Amino acid sequence: MIKIPEPDLTPDGPAYEGRLLDRADEEVVDQGVAFDIGTLLSRRGLLSIFGVGVGTVALAACTPAGSGAAGTAAATAAATASPSSSASAAAGALPASEIPDETAGPYPGDGSNGADVLEQSGVVRSDIRTSIGSSTAAAGVPMTLTLTILDMANGDRPFENVAVYVWHCDATGGYSMYSEGIENETFLRGVQVADSSGSVTFTSIFPACYTGRWPHIHFEVYPTVDDITESTNAISTSQVALPEYASNAVYALAGYEGSASNLAQVSLDSDNVFGDDGGALQLATVTGDATSGYNVALTVRVDTTTAPTAGAAPSSGGGAGGPGGSGGPGN
Repeated sequence: MIKIPEPDLTPDGPAYEGRLLDRADEEVVDQGVAFDIGTLLSRRGLLSIFGVGVGTVALAACTPAGSGAAGTAAATAAATASPSSSASAAAGALPASEIPDETAGPYPGDGSNGADVLEQSGVVRSDIRTSIGSSTAAAGVPMTLTLTILDMANGDRPFENVAVYVWHCDATGGYSMYSEGIENETFLRGVQVADSSGSVTFTSIFPACYTGRWPHIHFEVYPTVDDITESTNAISTSQVALPEYASNAVYALAGYEGSASNLAQVSLDSDNVFGDDGGALQLATVTGDATSGYNVALTVRVDTTTAPTAGAAPSSGGGAGGPGGSGGPGN
């Protein structure tokens, strides 16, 4: 039989273990989640009250159902949640909807606009700072990019085994395989296969900001790694927006000349890609600093029941697409 603890009577009202009851007219066990957690943290009092293990108490205290039978039921539901809901909870709140389809721009390197890195052996790699099979590297502030792909058609489960192709400009705004002087390079391009959590991670550098565009990273999602050799197989084509505060910190450094002034002339709302919604579904979460580097992360929901509407690349014009480049800005 469980013994219900009695409150102590004090001049300020009923209390338990020195803590005034939030609900003076109710029993100690009916004081609510906030009181229970405080008691647990102070003297682990909930263990003696309920006679159960720490794990069960923690689950009950963290559910909105509170204590009693409803709280126990909620705790049981949380403990037996599906892999998809558990993964989503761990990653935080889900984006409101599917990642927007966006243009691949004039420098995709996926075969849709001439150059094709996806046909090259070695393109599946996590460190994309160097050209494939070469020691030639792009210089810049270190950046680790993690994209977590979720399968909306299957309850937002982690989209395991999809292939994600990522590419972006260098610190001067140039794109390998296209821009003047780096037409024969393949740095800042690569493919990773999503793990059991739906995540892919790339080691790269922070990209520049070139005229007319907000700082961004391109990516395409393919059903499997075997599908990457044909750009029309992509089930999603979109872009990651980088936060202003991190961009400003990077662009104050040598090697990123021109980016600070370019960034000052554009906003997420005026950008020709992110302007539809201010990048609400594409703005990455960033941690770190400009000295040690940044960790960039974005959760991407992909709905395979909708037809992809992006990816077509306009003519590149052979330009650099960056600060001081000979051609117009890219997308």
